[in-house]
Amino acid sequence: MLKVYPAIFHKENDNYWVEFPDLQGCQSCGSTLEETMEMAQEALGLYLVSIIEDGMELPTPTDINRITPGEGTASYVSVNIDNYRINTRAVKKTLSIPQWLSDEAEKKNISLSKVLQESLKEQLGQ
Repeated sequence: MLKVYPAIFHKENDNYWVEFPDLQGCQSCGSTLEETMEMAQEALGLYLVSIIEDGMELPTPTDINRITPGEGTASYVSVNIDNYRINTRAVKKTLSIPQWLSDEAEKKNISLSKVLQESLKEQLGQ
């Protein structure tokens, strides 16, 4: 599930650091802008997954136009939070569908497992 949040990137001396105004305490840093963006994505992914695993609602991202970056630069950071979930082990489930539907899916090489995963994520809002 792709999530996008505004961030503020700061440069201090020869290093960078980033903060997320909507996510208290979610920060990271790096020695290059590229490294800082990579670390920002990781920090964002881990932070959002921890919120979900604690059973809480994700904060609504603030419109970037409403952010005052001060000495920094506002930018969006995106992350696929599914890459940061702890328990991603596949489990086998038994399901029943009409024979004709199974036949049609097989003819078109449709993966029932993939369709089920995508549908469940959609139903869960993830």
